[in-house]
Amino acid sequence: MARMHARRRGISRSVRPYRTQAPEWSNTDKEAIIKQIVDLRRQGSSTAEIGLVMRDKYGVPSVKLATGKKITQILRDNDLASEIPEDLRNLIEKALGMRKHLAENKRDIHNKRQLMLTESKVRRLVKYYVSSKKLPKDWVYKPETAEILLSK
Repeated sequence: MARMHARRRGISRSVRPYRTQAPEWSNTDKEAIIKQIVDLRRQGSSTAEIGLVMRDKYGVPSVKLATGKKITQILRDNDLASEIPEDLRNLIEKALGMRKHLAENKRDIHNKRQLMLTESKVRRLVKYYVSSKKLPKDWVYKPETAEILLSK
């Protein structure tokens, strides 16, 4: 499959093996896993960081296989989910960093182009999340107010 904003194809990489149950060697204590996820979130970790910590430190290769729920669903059940989805938040942070760079380096045309592409991805994701009702219908990305959004 081709890239979104380039004429190149993707790279091949390893794929997680297909499983319907957690491996025997993995930690499958459901309540302990959920408690650990909630604790990590309260410490300020994102869902991706939580998944990495659970895999590397606690021997849980897949939270979904061990608990039957994804990390975001566990956080939603415990009222710890963020208002903005994580992938959208990361793209907005990236765009903010580019805007700060452009404020100091006005002639950086490559960064201007990359900012356009990144904000295009943000708008595309917003459209998806609004249509799937994960964001309110009146939610719009505005670069001027993006920093305030992320501080919440």
